[in-house]
Amino acid sequence: MRGLWRAAGLALGTASALGLARFGPGLFIPAMRERLGWSLAEAGGLTTANSAGYLLGAAVTAGVAGRIGPARTFRAGMLLTAASLAGTAATGRYPLLLAVRTLGGLGGALVFIAGAVLAARLAGTTRSVAPVTVYYCGTGLGVVLTGGTVPVLLDRHPERWPLGWALLAGAAALATLGSWRAAGATTPSAGTPAEPGQGAAHWRLFLVYAMFGAGYIAYMTFLSAYLASRHATLGLVCLTWTVLGLSAAAAPVLWSRPIATWPGTRALAVLLAVVAVAAALPLLGGGPPAVGGSAVLFGSAFMMVPAAVTARAVAGRPPGGATRLIAALTVVFAAGQAAGPWASGWLADRAGAAAALWWAAVLCAGGALLATPTVRTAPARRSEPCGVPSRTGSRTPSTNRR
Repeated sequence: MRGLWRAAGLALGTASALGLARFGPGLFIPAMRERLGWSLAEAGGLTTANSAGYLLGAAVTAGVAGRIGPARTFRAGMLLTAASLAGTAATGRYPLLLAVRTLGGLGGALVFIAGAVLAARLAGTTRSVAPVTVYYCGTGLGVVLTGGTVPVLLDRHPERWPLGWALLAGAAALATLGSWRAAGATTPSAGTPAEPGQGAAHWRLFLVYAMFGAGYIAYMTFLSAYLASRHATLGLVCLTWTVLGLSAAAAPVLWSRPIATWPGTRALAVLLAVVAVAAALPLLGGGPPAVGGSAVLFGSAFMMVPAAVTARAVAGRPPGGATRLIAALTVVFAAGQAAGPWASGWLADRAGAAAALWWAAVLCAGGALLATPTVRTAPARRSEPCGVPSRTGSRTPSTNRR
């Protein structure tokens, strides 16, 4: 239980770096487009700049963490994230916005990777994958905060967008304080022997993660723009984001056991399929049932994809090796996130906002299909993520049983 409380403290990191700084722009896009005269491609460029900083951060985090430790790396990322949100509130000039959003992406990568390593250490200590899934579910808390406040603040008052960013900066500062002690409370845990044949499957894991990064971020960036194009009410927009965030916060209850016990990448494939279906649901008409169902499904699955990837990456690896592999995976994830918003925004400018949701659905469905063969060819011996030994003795389910 103590480990879960520490994981909850670390979850304030994903709440800030992802729920506020990464996904917040999706709620600001309609107001900022109106006040600043942006196209959808320019609006997507703001997220692309954030993702470019994230890519840079992912490339350097392993080295930084190796030099100063993951706890200090996590804390530095939290400070950078809060500073970038404050900077976004301070200017309307596009080049400067790109610069501060890039800084925010850099901080977000430091938080994301270092926090994942710290959560994995807790998982090794508690012999449970739950701290990893709890860590990622913090994103939902940030989404609930932004979804419940920003649309109301900006309704009929798009000129208030700087105030909205300032409120997010304040929330990020509080999250920094709340997570500070939790980041220093973890201890290294030794890995267990690696699963045979694990290395051969990495190329597939990298490709799937890149496709997911390019796909899901388009949904989070342009969902509000799509709802606006369908003349959705303020109540529906607020409810959609709040439901999405609450579903993300509750996701560990649904997915901790499958991620820990399903062999190979079966859990990853199922999660990607759920995200793909969720992204496509609003295209059925944009009414409350379709949009609400999309929010529930998407929220329940999208942050469990990184949790499943992290669990797969750290299985049987010592802390240093796990950090390097998580960082490498995050590089391709960030590359996908950098390309996705601009490319889907370019399509949306020509084919309508719905094109961004099609982009998300198709890429995530492709990732699910690509992950599925790994399940079928996975070794019969089950591996336990995060270095957690099996509690079921020598029983090993067959992955080829008909």
